[in-house]
Amino acid sequence: MKTSYLIKHFVGTFVFFSILFISAGRLNYWQGLVYVIIGLVMAVLNYTVFRIDDDLLIERSKPGADTKQWDKAILGISFLLTICMYTTAGLDSGRYHWSPEFPWILVILGILLTASGQLLFLIAQKQNKFFSSTVRIQTDREHSVCQKGLYTVVRHPAYMGMIIQSAGFPLLLGSVWSIIPIGLSIIVILIRTNLEDKTLKTELKGYLEYSAKTRYKIIPYVW
Repeated sequence: MKTSYLIKHFVGTFVFFSILFISAGRLNYWQGLVYVIIGLVMAVLNYTVFRIDDDLLIERSKPGADTKQWDKAILGISFLLTICMYTTAGLDSGRYHWSPEFPWILVILGILLTASGQLLFLIAQKQNKFFSSTVRIQTDREHSVCQKGLYTVVRHPAYMGMIIQSAGFPLLLGSVWSIIPIGLSIIVILIRTNLEDKTLKTELKGYLEYSAKTRYKIIPYVW
C-alpha cells in the first residue's frame, strides 16, 4: 500500500507539472521551474520530517467505500479546476504573455504564500492521524477528533493551507487569468469545508463539543 501511495502521489504531481510546461510550450519557463522546486522540496519534507504513519498511508492510498457521494463530486470538480489552473497559467505567462509582467515584490509574495500554504497542509496531515483524502467517518479505524497543534486554532487547517497556496499561485506564475479557475477552486474548498464540518458535527462523536471550543473553520477570528 505504501508503494501504491508513492506511485499515485508522484504520478499525479508529474502529470500536473507536465500540463503546466506543455501549456507554456517550453522548459525554460522560470516561474514554472520555481513552482516545481517548491513542490519537490515539499515532497521531500512529506516523506521525511512530516512522514505519516503506515496506517494513514494505507487510508490515503485507498479510502474506504463509505466516502460521501457529494465529496466524490466535489473532488471531480476540483480535479478539473486544477487542470484549468495549470493550463491557463502556462498559456498565459509561459507562452502568450496575456498578463503584464508582475513586479518582483508580488512574485516573492507568491513564493512565500505557495510554500507556506503547502507547509501548513503537511503539518496538518502529520498532526491528524485520521487525515483521509476523502470525507468519511473512519469507524474501521476508531475515528476520533484531532484536538492538537494547528487544530486548536482552526478546525480545518489543511483547507486553510490550500487557500493560502492557491492565493500565491497567480502571483508566483505571473498570471492574472489563472485567478478565474483559482477563485472557483477556493469557492469549492469553502463549500467542501462547510459540508465536511456539518458531517462531522452530526456523525463524529465529540466533534460538536470540539467545534464549540475551536470556533473557526478556516480563518481565525473570521470564519
